Amino acid sequence: MSVQLNHTIVYARDKRESAEFFTQLLGLEITGEWGPFVAVALSNGVTLDFATMPEGRIASQHYAFLVSEEEFDAAYALIKERGIEHYADPHREQPGAINHNDGGRGVYFMDPAGHAMELITVPYGGWPA
Repeated sequence: MSVQLNHTIVYARDKRESAEFFTQLLGLEITGEWGPFVAVALSNGVTLDFATMPEGRIASQHYAFLVSEEEFDAAYALIKERGIEHYADPHREQPGAINHNDGGRGVYFMDPAGHAMELITVPYGGWPA
């Protein structure tokens, strides 16, 4: 068996709020709840297991998602409709814009827990020839 990422824990101030933010934005569903986790499955079988951070500060993480052009259009429309601050770059120097890196489109924004989210339509370096 080859090595594959199966799941990762995404800490949040409120696990349900963060999971619902994510599912609504990308047209996904909550696929399970057990113990301290609210799980969201991605199309490649990986789950994001949202968990409420007990006490203390949540360390901001970066999560990048490869999406189709149609998924990008739908998510970006919601980002604009909801007034979510977004940027064309990770350094937040190009507000209210998207990028066209590698011949695709990309956008950066923060989730409710302060994690840096990125949507891209083409993988870094472009599609293999």
